[in-house]
Amino acid sequence: MMVMNFAFIEGKYNGSTFTILGRNPVFEKVREMAVIGGSGLVRFARGYVEASTHSWDFKTGDATVQYDAYVLHY
Repeated sequence: MMVMNFAFIEGKYNGSTFTILGRNPVFEKVREMAVIGGSGLVRFARGYVEASTHSWDFKTGDATVQYDAYVLHY
């Protein structure tokens, strides 16, 4: 189970956030998680995020993960 907040730090959406929640089976190539809400200009956000791991250092546990977000808001 993974919960993560994404925050905008520039431009029109500066200060707004959206939250994802879902299962994150890290050994799968692409994982999909739901956008469950937002704040600021993306209040009531809905959508999904696709996560894919580009590199993973098994010794340190460090990983580089790409998150592609598809978000609708009102």
